[in-house]
Amino acid sequence: MDTVSGAPTHSTPLHGHDTVTLEQAIGLLAIVGDLSMGQPIDASERAARLAWRVASAAGGDAAACVHAHMVARLRWSGCTANASDVAALLGDDVGGRHAMLGRTLGARQAALLANDPSLAEIHCEVAGDIAATMGLPAPVEHGLRHAFEQFDGRGLPHGLRAGEVPGVVYQVALAGDIEVLSRVHGVEPALKMIAQLGDAKYPAALAALALPHARAWLDEIDDEAPPPAPPAFLPVSVPLTLVADMIELKLPWLAGYSRRVALLAQHAAQLAGLPEAQQRTLARAALLHGIGRAAVRNTVWERAGKLRSADWEAVRLVPYWTARAGSRVDGLEQEAQLASHVYERLDGSGYFRSLDAATLGMPQRLLAASAAFVALRSPRPWRAPHEAAAARALLEAQVVGGRFDRAAVDAVCAAAGMPADPAAALAAARTAPEARATLSAREVEVLQRISLGESNKEAARAMRISPSTVRTHVESIFRKLGCSTRAAATLRALTLGLI
Repeated sequence: MDTVSGAPTHSTPLHGHDTVTLEQAIGLLAIVGDLSMGQPIDASERAARLAWRVASAAGGDAAACVHAHMVARLRWSGCTANASDVAALLGDDVGGRHAMLGRTLGARQAALLANDPSLAEIHCEVAGDIAATMGLPAPVEHGLRHAFEQFDGRGLPHGLRAGEVPGVVYQVALAGDIEVLSRVHGVEPALKMIAQLGDAKYPAALAALALPHARAWLDEIDDEAPPPAPPAFLPVSVPLTLVADMIELKLPWLAGYSRRVALLAQHAAQLAGLPEAQQRTLARAALLHGIGRAAVRNTVWERAGKLRSADWEAVRLVPYWTARAGSRVDGLEQEAQLASHVYERLDGSGYFRSLDAATLGMPQRLLAASAAFVALRSPRPWRAPHEAAAARALLEAQVVGGRFDRAAVDAVCAAAGMPADPAAALAAARTAPEARATLSAREVEVLQRISLGESNKEAARAMRISPSTVRTHVESIFRKLGCSTRAAATLRALTLGLI
């Protein structure tokens, strides 16, 4: 057993079921980013179409337009990584970011963000790493790593100015402002605000090229097909686990949760005798089931006590947003629909559809039981992980109460009783020997703990070593993984199978 994560145990790898096309991965990441930033689910797609036009108006060739389109879609792909910090600073990571993009954030809160470059550093490092992991062109990765820099040198995290900033950053920032500000304030006020930002956020000359066309562009973007990506990008596959990992950076204690649910659900489906195609769909659905979590502010997820009624309304929409995301990404509709049933219960008490036993099939029942079991076996800020016997007893009580299916719970518990750790099984299936040897055993243990949100002092106390020793290990981990933030190290380690 993984004593840090409290994961259930079994030995079945995902056998490549966790890959999607590049287009599907970018589409999912764009939606997660929009939900995290408090934006409509298509905001990044709209901004990307505008970015294509801005790049073209600036004289960019076809490749430059494609790069601007990709950067705009992935601009918010690092926002889950600093959600906890933004929530601590503003009180509401989702609402605060919505206000930031719409330029309605209060002066005091805006100053707090401007005076904390670490937030931009975390965001940009993770977004850049995601682009690198997917094998995107260097200009796209470079643009994402500098997404918050400004023309006047007042951007973050490095305070670059004018020609030091990649041109695609200005193009995407301008396109994003056209999309967001026109939606929040109306077109005319938005165009005036953008003109005032010339030679501050982006070059005034670039804004002057775009503003005369902005009204027409806004009228057109909803009624046309998205610009095609170059054929060279189409066959590229991307691990679906990358999307799950990005979502779970929002709450450090969730790291690796969807991976463990996917492994457990897949093996439980095998034991239950489901066809291989359903096993595959179930594993992929488990990796997608947390998409809608991005739309709910962190303070709701961190609350130890009873949720308020307004909080419950937000939580009940989590599977709705997951289903909506899947409906917008071609080829993932079936998996997302199944994923959106994760919180349904046989007695009709679940959400968001309040379905009951008459409409919930075995895949839905297995997914619900798998997610519940892994959650019980995992640590949370307000409680330690339940032991396996206690987790089973709690599920058994839910079976008696009519909420979970007897056969599904039996299959899940049987799968969880297998001897190997699922996290280790996934790592063995996906990790090259040289990647596994990158960190020492002690460094891996430190990384496991800090990836779950433990401070140096908390990790030191649990490991019975000094905080300075933990700090030394963290510095070594960052150096070996080529990272400068804990969020980026967590994402890199999950991708490599080190945790």
